[in-house]
Amino acid sequence: MSWNPTLDPICPDATAMESIETLIIPRARDLGGFEVRRALPSAKRQMVGPFIFFDQIGPVEFLTGGGIDVRPHPHIGLATVTYLFDGAFRHRDSTGADQLIHPGDVNWMTAGQGVTHSERTTAEARANPSRMFGIQTWVALPESAEDAPARFEHAGRDSLPMLDAEGIRARLILGHAYGQRAPVTTSSEMFYLDVELAPGAILPLPDDHEDRGAYVARGSIDVAGQTFESDRMLVFRPRDRIGLRAGPEGARLILLGGATMGGPRYIYWNFVASSQERIEAAKEAWRAGDFQHGRFRLPPGDEAEFIPLP
Repeated sequence: MSWNPTLDPICPDATAMESIETLIIPRARDLGGFEVRRALPSAKRQMVGPFIFFDQIGPVEFLTGGGIDVRPHPHIGLATVTYLFDGAFRHRDSTGADQLIHPGDVNWMTAGQGVTHSERTTAEARANPSRMFGIQTWVALPESAEDAPARFEHAGRDSLPMLDAEGIRARLILGHAYGQRAPVTTSSEMFYLDVELAPGAILPLPDDHEDRGAYVARGSIDVAGQTFESDRMLVFRPRDRIGLRAGPEGARLILLGGATMGGPRYIYWNFVASSQERIEAAKEAWRAGDFQHGRFRLPPGDEAEFIPLP
């Protein structure tokens, strides 16, 4: 699918820095062999639309035999998507899903009342040096979906809308934007795009969503005459007409946002919920470790180990 925007002769652009409501500089964490940069949640902002967790993974180069080994662990009250620019890994979860994810694909796992999953580099990939670079995101579920059964959807890159214009290539990962809608089923209104801009290219932000943010993964962008380098998340005021201009090296962006949640969310470890009571119940269920009859099951084929409750 493709898209050719009809822009005004002068692309809409922010006229004042007040259009940027929040600037977030991610904090780096060393996970033993590779670095993660976390933009959400932050001290300045818990969510952008329904997006409550946002990590940049890498870029990292693994030597032969190296890779990612995220042992089985639980989630409630959220949906996850790991979107890769480079690399690949295997996702397995307690719904029975067993899926490789490659750059441009979407693995969309909705936890609902409870799910367990693992993420690992395959034996085939470990046979040679490999790379990993991507974004891991959690989306908070509305209260009406918190107790729903867990489910999993995979959408290959070729099934996702591509938005094409001069100097702009954008893949719509989730939700709707620019008159297109991604095929993945979501529980609330949102948009999530992977955007590549040529040097000097200008992209207008979607103007039909309440919350809107942009994360600079590579290169730089200019907003209202100020330059923002990579590893920065900008959150914009609602309804302002804003254009993002790529710097001299171009830019790779993630655009995200949507409708705000009905209230704040509680977060503990891998659990997100609208009440502390839901968090405590999930903690107790995972601590009990009854994977045969309890609330959580381990992923079929990856049941030899798991991450204990902190």
